[in-house]
Amino acid sequence: MNYLSGTGLLGAIMTGTTLLRGSRDTQLTWRSALAWVSWGISLALAIGAVVDTRRAKQGRPVSPDSPVYAKQQREHEKQAKKESKGIKPLKR
Repeated sequence: MNYLSGTGLLGAIMTGTTLLRGSRDTQLTWRSALAWVSWGISLALAIGAVVDTRRAKQGRPVSPDSPVYAKQQREHEKQAKKESKGIKPLKR
């Protein structure tokens, strides 16, 4: 449930409802079609961010093109540094 309240996903849902309300009484133009395509891309990116965040929290690998990837790499480097010093990592 924590992921569903993310700002990206919440913003995409709100934008979708606004687009839906605005398109009820108007005809489809290239501008409205472009708005729907843009909304679809935003929704896909928000869902992808939620999936990547969840995968990272579970300790599973994340795609290198994800914004979460850099954070995950830093965590792996910290853990490797601690292990090389003989310090046991904390379990989550």
